[in-house]
Amino acid sequence: MPRPREFDEDRVVEAIRQEFWDKGYAATSLDDLMRVSGLGKGSLYGAFGDKRALFLRVLREYNDANARMLQERLASTSRGVDFVREFVRGPSCDSTGASAQRGCLLANSTAELAMSMPDVAAEARRSYDATAEVLVEAIERAQREGDVDPGADAEPVAYAVLAAQLGVVALGRTGMGVDVLASVAESALGRLLPS
Repeated sequence: MPRPREFDEDRVVEAIRQEFWDKGYAATSLDDLMRVSGLGKGSLYGAFGDKRALFLRVLREYNDANARMLQERLASTSRGVDFVREFVRGPSCDSTGASAQRGCLLANSTAELAMSMPDVAAEARRSYDATAEVLVEAIERAQREGDVDPGADAEPVAYAVLAAQLGVVALGRTGMGVDVLASVAESALGRLLPS
């Protein structure tokens, strides 16, 4: 009979996610993963598989949590256009710039690994498609509410909004000031959401 796990799996996965997010996949060593998880190699790999499997699990759980959060935010926002604006402005909202410089785990991972790890590219496409679906819903709602041109095709607008937000994320990773990021976000929104 297998022994029950003697560690908090959610806490371990969170600690590992933070390590991958801070360092990236390639720069995160097995020693790093053992240090932040508090597990030995055998326990770590026995519970989660190898580094790649562990990374893919962390990335998928991060993406799924983001998808739920976006759905919840859209459901609670008073107007669809406000949700879209908040989405694009998000990377510029931390006045210290620390969040912008850290970036997004998915965007960082896609930039680092999409060419060498097809499963990361596939996970990125899955997550970005899910995000675009929420944005389509928000844009269609904004059209019904009279805030966005009703003749605009919501799907390409949604992917353009996603691309704009990812651009702001990429600029934030360079250490660009939040005032510049905010200006870029506003410029993109002015062009993407014709009213």
